[in-house]
Amino acid sequence: MKRCDCEARVPQPTATTASSECQTATRAQGCLAGAPQAHAEAARPPLLDSEELLRGHRAVEISHKGVLYRLQATRFGKLILTK
Repeated sequence: MKRCDCEARVPQPTATTASSECQTATRAQGCLAGAPQAHAEAARPPLLDSEELLRGHRAVEISHKGVLYRLQATRFGKLILTK
């Protein structure tokens, strides 16, 4: 079986992926082209839309392990996360 180039590819944020396409994984996991779709679901973190996080505001505060962070959207549509 041929090895895929998973580390070199940026995963697409889609809910469905054809099983014949390269699945996201690390080399330590031994990614092979045509791996089961469960492989991709286990390796990919959940996808959240920025609008879900910002809820119509330009900035939100996020508490993580007792530390307060600020996530803000710029005028140019970029996101900035600061401590």
